[in-house]
Amino acid sequence: MTDKLIIFDTTLRDGEQSPGASMTKEEKVRIAKALEKLRVDVIEAGFPIASVGDFEAVQAVANTVKGSVVCGLARALDKDIERAAEALKGAAQFRIHTFLATSPIHMEKKLQMAPDQVLAQAVHAVKKARRYTDDVEFSPEDAGRSEIDFLCRVIEAVIDAGARTVNIPDTVGYKLPDRFGQLMATLLERIPNSDQAIFSVHCHNDLGLAVANSLSAVMNGARQVECTINGLGERAGNAALEEVVMAIRTRKDIFPCHTDVDTTQILTCSRLVSNITGFPVQPNKAIVGANAFAHESGIHQDGILKHRQTYEIMKAEDVGWHANRMVLGKHSGRNAFRDRLKSLNIELNSEELVNAAFGRFKELADKKHEIYDEDLQALITDTLTSEHEEVKLVSLKVCSETGETPHAQITLNINGVEQSVGAKGSGPVDATFKAIEALINSQVTLLVYSVNNVTNGTDSQGEVGVRLEKEGRVVNGQGADTDIVIASAKAYLNALNKLLTVTHRQHPQVVQQV
Repeated sequence: MTDKLIIFDTTLRDGEQSPGASMTKEEKVRIAKALEKLRVDVIEAGFPIASVGDFEAVQAVANTVKGSVVCGLARALDKDIERAAEALKGAAQFRIHTFLATSPIHMEKKLQMAPDQVLAQAVHAVKKARRYTDDVEFSPEDAGRSEIDFLCRVIEAVIDAGARTVNIPDTVGYKLPDRFGQLMATLLERIPNSDQAIFSVHCHNDLGLAVANSLSAVMNGARQVECTINGLGERAGNAALEEVVMAIRTRKDIFPCHTDVDTTQILTCSRLVSNITGFPVQPNKAIVGANAFAHESGIHQDGILKHRQTYEIMKAEDVGWHANRMVLGKHSGRNAFRDRLKSLNIELNSEELVNAAFGRFKELADKKHEIYDEDLQALITDTLTSEHEEVKLVSLKVCSETGETPHAQITLNINGVEQSVGAKGSGPVDATFKAIEALINSQVTLLVYSVNNVTNGTDSQGEVGVRLEKEGRVVNGQGADTDIVIASAKAYLNALNKLLTVTHRQHPQVVQQV
């Protein structure tokens, strides 16, 4: 028997801190249900005190998820911990995760607190959280740059105070694998009560070492890894869940532990998170990239044909590839549609939404013969996002031909009033965006424009992602359609609507007085 490695997913919290990756309550619940089906052990649902929207999203996840522990983040402040406890109280199982920085630079420059003050406040926060639950996690932020003697003092004290998980974050992605593994081993050896808590790691990817550092820590005694789907997260991201899990599974000859993750759900989760956040997965991304199991070299192809393991160390099917079987077509009825949504763990909470989604499905089925699970996920995202939009696409006509300047004619519904305008541009997409701006005049800056195919084939839906910035606020938008120009218009409008409706949310690392 090997040890159980706890998989702590923070896609909904740390992943959401990626610029433009904010999710609605409904989107968070969709992802949480997918994570539950993936069988992750802990779902960090958010930072409840950040905003009313964050509180409601954490509350909704807590009230929905039954098979995983639901966790809320809180600074080492009474009001944060109280707010987290309130959001989580409906959960079948919940955890409060509180944190306070312990590195010299953070204590001096950010917290402006002496080490003894930090120690006292960390203990106070853990004791406060224990009033609400026995499952309390403490993180000494920036542990990777903390002084080892002080770090040991803090961890010993918070374990005595009741923390049952101690997380060691490499907050700025500074550590190297051998040093980080050595740090974990040293902490477990030097702290007298280390056997009374599970030691965890939370690594950032600033040097591209998040997964390597996490695995090094596991080899040296860590029994929880905090990670995200697709490695989503602030700056360069976090350790990618799919890479950590498949490394443990593939190299079971090396790692003295196992996970309970259902790996066949990995690809579905990856695509759902990408679809909702608008962050595409690069083709050469390990495990979930389009090229992860592709072989072009003649030598490699020959080897694969003779014996798969000559060039493949994992089965594509084990992570969900080739599971996107065609299930529906233009002749499929409403019951078949509902049944497939249910099998994908998608619930639409009103008959009106079901009708809207089914109508879009029929429109899509007229355009492409085979409807795959990925098509349905994109279709549902499109349906749910458009439900709350103030600005909606009514119609779009684009003319583009050799030797002529492209022209777009667009009609938008703006707060219930239809308005039309035409515009020219350097291409059909540029003309479309300029037409939208002629009506909205948002004065945004387009930072990113990307196109990806949802499935294979020339009739595949194109999934367009855009990133817009205005006055320091960054949002992502996404749209899908078999017509790339229409998908582009949907994505641009999706981002604009977020700029119009998304409220300010506090970052967990913003310091407030204790």
